[in-house]
Amino acid sequence: QVQLVESGGGLVQAGGSLRLSCAASGGTFSSFVMGWFRQAPGKERQFVATISRSGATTLYADSVKGRFTISRENVRNTVYLQMNSLKPEDTAVYLCAAAGTLGPRIRSDEYDCWGQGTQVTVSS
Repeated sequence: QVQLVESGGGLVQAGGSLRLSCAASGGTFSSFVMGWFRQAPGKERQFVATISRSGATTLYADSVKGRFTISRENVRNTVYLQMNSLKPEDTAVYLCAAAGTLGPRIRSDEYDCWGQGTQVTVSS
């Protein structure tokens, strides 16, 4: 079981940027597909981005494509989410997750471990 801790959230104006980090411990980080999801109050958890074990393959939700970038550093056991051109509708708790699968996954029920989340608030 891997433990995940997110950081980097905060309050930012529309058009601004934030970089989220997710540090993993207790497992072999490079063996996990990693994903970022978000959940706004009263809404279902939503897929944001995922990255393969090597980092060679990434997938994004249409709503963030071209604005967000997922990356990972296996030597640092960390996955990142660079968020640019932020919009008020990006406001949510952002959670990272780990999946013991062969390739990237976009469904939350395919992920085994979750962090507690970090709040991102984008003001208009």
